[in-house]
Amino acid sequence: MTVLQVLLAVVIQQPATPPRAQPQAPIPVGVADTSPFRRLGLPTPNEYRTGSGAPGPRYWQQRVNYSITATLDTATHTVSGRETIRYTNRSPDSLRYVWFQTDQNIYAAGSRGSYINPADARWSAGDFRGGYTITDLTAVRGTEPGHGDMPIRRAPLATTTNGTALRADLDRPLPPGGSVTMELAFSFQVPEHGSDRMGRKRFPEGWLYEIAEWFPRLAVFDDVRGWNTEQYLGQGEFYLEYGDIDFALTVPRGFIVAGSGTLLNPLEVLTAMQRRRLAQARVADTTVAIVSAAEAGQPSTRPAGASPTLTWRFSAQNVRDVAWAASPNFVWDASGWEGVLMQSYYPPQAHPDWRSSTAYVRHTIKHYSEKWFRYPYPTAINVAGPVGGMEYPMIVFCSDRAGGRGLFGVTTHELGHEWFPMIVGSNERLYAWQDEGFDTFINIYSGLTFYHDTAVAGRGGADQWAGFAATGHDVPPMLPADRIPRQFLGQAGYNKPATGLYLLRHHILDDSSRFDAAFREYIRRWAFKHPTPADFFRSMEDGLGEDLSWFWRGWFYQSDVVDLAVDSVTVTADSTGARSARTYLSSPGQLPMPVDLTLTYADGSIETARLPVEIWYLGNHYVDVRPIARDLVKVEIDARHGFPDVRRGNDVWVKP
Repeated sequence: MTVLQVLLAVVIQQPATPPRAQPQAPIPVGVADTSPFRRLGLPTPNEYRTGSGAPGPRYWQQRVNYSITATLDTATHTVSGRETIRYTNRSPDSLRYVWFQTDQNIYAAGSRGSYINPADARWSAGDFRGGYTITDLTAVRGTEPGHGDMPIRRAPLATTTNGTALRADLDRPLPPGGSVTMELAFSFQVPEHGSDRMGRKRFPEGWLYEIAEWFPRLAVFDDVRGWNTEQYLGQGEFYLEYGDIDFALTVPRGFIVAGSGTLLNPLEVLTAMQRRRLAQARVADTTVAIVSAAEAGQPSTRPAGASPTLTWRFSAQNVRDVAWAASPNFVWDASGWEGVLMQSYYPPQAHPDWRSSTAYVRHTIKHYSEKWFRYPYPTAINVAGPVGGMEYPMIVFCSDRAGGRGLFGVTTHELGHEWFPMIVGSNERLYAWQDEGFDTFINIYSGLTFYHDTAVAGRGGADQWAGFAATGHDVPPMLPADRIPRQFLGQAGYNKPATGLYLLRHHILDDSSRFDAAFREYIRRWAFKHPTPADFFRSMEDGLGEDLSWFWRGWFYQSDVVDLAVDSVTVTADSTGARSARTYLSSPGQLPMPVDLTLTYADGSIETARLPVEIWYLGNHYVDVRPIARDLVKVEIDARHGFPDVRRGNDVWVKP
């Protein structure tokens, strides 16, 4: 091909000059749904957890039974023991390993918790260094049904320690529906101050011990996260499987033990007088002394015998944990209510108001049983000691220094945890608000009932919360517990969710009976199960017949504030002389709310109106128009101060 031919070919292949572009209309800008009323994005419902918030037809959870023998050595402050675990796999998965929670390892040198908790912090143990010694972890074979003739064989299990979690590799896979029996030995030294959850305190008669998180426990394996192996760092609490727990505690003979569950051997560890007094207390409306202050610490309080120790045996059914306390100088009193034995244990040096503890326990168990869900356990125990306030199934630890309303408050709070999370088994380590917040909410009504008060004070109050929210320090309750700044845990984990539920019950719904029915149904659905926040939100909406996405999102997932305003008011008359008032309202805050209007007229008469939250569907401005027959002199939003409005100054219009 010649050069001329090449050039000609190139020219022929060139595209023709494009036509001049014609002017076109601009493409519309896409619009996303950013409304506070958009549907909350929750996990897709499935056969395990339904769209109504109820457990699904194939909901499952694991089952763990424990049998424990342990000894308290008061010379070295050491607890040592052995446990046998029966773990049943109800999941659809075959498990090749299991995870244990080893919470005592928070006190080990170099633990993650030690790095984030200064020595003087509430969740530290000061300069104490300890942790678990765990040995002889084996799978026990040859005891399965149908294999009774097989000799028992123990297969050692390989383990991997990861801070406060320990993995045990099973010697053979555990299929769905199968069970495995495991054994292990453990020991740990009791810290004097154990992250304000356990510990010991010296009194003239000897040490008082409050023992919790004391035996290695199986972590939760669920349909949401699989193995829940979040580290124990102090601030986040616990998430545990349900089962039956039998435990035997060998202590010095002079000690009295309070433990979760039913005391199985009273003939061995109690005197005849104490057994008679307990029988009397079970049917008594008033407090009965089992060991009086004058008797505390006396040899006569212990059964005769030469052995330097006694073994106390307890059994707790369908629980997620057990705890205990032991001391040589307990004052012990009790009363009963419908088969439940209420008990208090406290040293003679405790605040004098501890003599009222059992009455506080009785009121609390009765109140929550009648209002929300029947207490399912045989006993409820309050122990005075070094722990400021902590809860376990059937037993709570409260400060021996607490008195007055403070003692009632901490008692009814810690015992309220028997409902959240001991009965409704939420994940406290991730969602403190489903534990502390729900409990703080029900505490409001326990206190109002006990003291015959008519108005909520402190936590739950709208103005109290609004004052804090206005500081800009609010953090979303949905943050995992350990990620909430410790100075704001009380607000985010306790106060805000409690205030939110109170707000929903009394002011958003303005119908406490509807709320109560839905809340009781949530408790009923998830008693002894593992609900997530989504299960709660869905269950409440299902029971209330309301889409509350706007409220859940703004209050729990975000730190939105409430700010409602009366911008202006105009009065006009039509051709007939009939007058109407136009009230221009706005919601400058991110969180909308219903509007309670109060209109005051020149003659002193008052008119009230409730505007539903739906007035904000199309934006943050709304005009209320209503006929008036008298001179209007004032319009006010939320005159009752039921809503946590951060700026009250724009809530009122006054006629110039």
